[in-house]
Amino acid sequence: MRLKLLTVSGLTVLLLGGLLLAQPKDKPATPKDRPATPKPATPSHVDEMFDDHDKNKDGFLTRDELPPGLRARFDRIDADKDGKLSRAEVDRGLLHLLPQRRSSDLIYAILEMSAHDAGCCGELQRAYDLLRRADKNKDGKLDADELKAAREQVVKDRIAFLIKELDADGDGRISKAEARGPVRANFTVIDTNKDGFINRDELLRAALDKKPAALKNK
Repeated sequence: MRLKLLTVSGLTVLLLGGLLLAQPKDKPATPKDRPATPKPATPSHVDEMFDDHDKNKDGFLTRDELPPGLRARFDRIDADKDGKLSRAEVDRGLLHLLPQRRSSDLIYAILEMSAHDAGCCGELQRAYDLLRRADKNKDGKLDADELKAAREQVVKDRIAFLIKELDADGDGRISKAEARGPVRANFTVIDTNKDGFINRDELLRAALDKKPAALKNK
């Protein structure tokens, strides 16, 4: 079993994930499982950048020579602030010039890469319905308050499901004997009133609290 230091808000994942209710023993992470460390730019990448964009072939890239979408990052790469990028500066900062991944790219990935449109439609429809419900004023866009309300409702719904699954005696709370997985491992952290039970409010506070705490992920 591995221990991880997480923020209490990270407990949302521990409490609400589908794996919570079926807890196989974790295997130690192998090198294959660990996130890949970003690699520095290779000479070929730098060469391609200069071949494509060094219009006057002076060995430097000016702001105007970069594609419009990359110009906002120019100052971050221009370490000596001379108004042009050398090969060394591009080599060190190429990752900042590459298109940045966004969470919403997931939708594009589903649209572009689906090999089974019928199944893909169901997933996209689920996302669409969730966002439409979150748009309370029906203006076609989400604001911070609507996003917060939607997140809290999702957490409440999943906590209700969690209690239903773990509360064997039906008293509306989870005893240590009933607790499983991360809930059991973090029982004393979640049980803030120290009465030996975890109730709905304690689960909700643990899932939404932003303060840091050391939690176990078993």
